[in-house]
Amino acid sequence: MTVSKDLPIVFGGLGVHRGGTAMLDDVHLVIDAGPPTVLIGPNGSGKTTLLRTAMGLVRPSVGSITWAGRAESPPLRRALVFQRPVMLRRSVEDNLRFALATAGVPRERRAPRVAELLALVGLEGFERRPARRMSGGERQRLALARAMARDPQVLLLDEPTASLDPAATLAIEELIRGVSARGVKIVMATHDLGEAARLGGDVVLMHRGTILESGPAADVLHRPASEQARRFIAGQLLL
Repeated sequence: MTVSKDLPIVFGGLGVHRGGTAMLDDVHLVIDAGPPTVLIGPNGSGKTTLLRTAMGLVRPSVGSITWAGRAESPPLRRALVFQRPVMLRRSVEDNLRFALATAGVPRERRAPRVAELLALVGLEGFERRPARRMSGGERQRLALARAMARDPQVLLLDEPTASLDPAATLAIEELIRGVSARGVKIVMATHDLGEAARLGGDVVLMHRGTILESGPAADVLHRPASEQARRFIAGQLLL
């Protein structure tokens, strides 16, 4: 099991401002080891921006992020899977070999590691399949395999089951559970409250770049403290 040296992740008064708009506003959050931390909230609530900022793809305007107490922590042992991952115009195997090369895996280790990653995500026998001809669920599994090529300690997932059918969603959720069981910290965004309940250890409810509530999934989803949180859980629009 992986023991992360990057946890806890502490967001201290984090703000991201673009063009006069606060994409994140005074975010205070601690993410520690354990089951997945799930970000929920309406579109535009800041979930994706929070993940991108954690990955180092977006620079904070104010505030800080620390990793196990370090303000500077290169994202070598963390990975981000986008909602619509882009596949290289290559085979499944070549996509994984490229990911392994960029992760610095020695050439002689790449072939056995490709086999391990394909087995992890249930894509054995897909080695020669053109990656861009795969189904949405298969592409997402390949994206997860590419992310795991970095042997991450923290894995960030941006709505990994969006637009997938129920069977593909179930397969991805099982993969997420399996990766989490290896000790990899999962931080994922979803618009699906059922998925948040099934996967979440902690749930963070966001709206307009702020955190409305955070805590154990059962508390946030079944005993929300604020009126805005109750409205969102009940399926009502937040304005």
